[in-house]
Amino acid sequence: MKENICTIPINDIFRNTDGCPVCRMYKMLEEQYVEYITGAAMMAPDVRVITNKTGFCHTHYKQMIAHGPKLSNALLIQTHLAQIKEDLLPKNETSMPSKKQMQGIRTLDQTCYVCDRIEKDILHLLSTVFVQFGKDEEFRKLYQSQEYICLNHYELLMRESQNRPGVDKKFRTQFYTETNRLINRYIDTLYDDVTHLTTMYDYRNAGKDWKNSVDSVERSVVFLTGKDI
Repeated sequence: MKENICTIPINDIFRNTDGCPVCRMYKMLEEQYVEYITGAAMMAPDVRVITNKTGFCHTHYKQMIAHGPKLSNALLIQTHLAQIKEDLLPKNETSMPSKKQMQGIRTLDQTCYVCDRIEKDILHLLSTVFVQFGKDEEFRKLYQSQEYICLNHYELLMRESQNRPGVDKKFRTQFYTETNRLINRYIDTLYDDVTHLTTMYDYRNAGKDWKNSVDSVERSVVFLTGKDI
């Protein structure tokens, strides 16, 4: 399998067959951006202009606090708070916020610099996945060997794979087949494991083997949401 600067990270992700490969892709980007935003980018004026307006989601605030320097987080939050006061709160304390300010507050609850960067970059990575699937037999074998595709990323893969350049009709059909096989095989496994779990609460099955059912609820939530518990 010939590699270049674009394919190396994709191949590294798919060489690991544990869980959903797009979840691993997301985690890789997430770790990179949390480190980036609390490191070199923290003092970059163009980045700070964006973070002052968008802020971060709760998940990424937690990661930034857990892994980033306290001073970096303090400086990011300091100017973000100043931007909120300037743009979203009324100057007169006896006044209601304007409709625009109220909308801005609601919007702020849905924006995150790290999430936005990941959503853009993951599409670029998926473009490489589609091209590799279409031209590299070894990569197709790596794709086929994955444990599963989670439900959220199944929808993303299917949506983004439509009419992508670099993947002819033959391999696009094969991509659909393999992706459907991965998700159907795993959802059947989850269903069987969860069903077995429920039967083990019947007193008549006391002492029988729980098999792989013990963590089936947790695994199902990861599959359904694309997020670890």
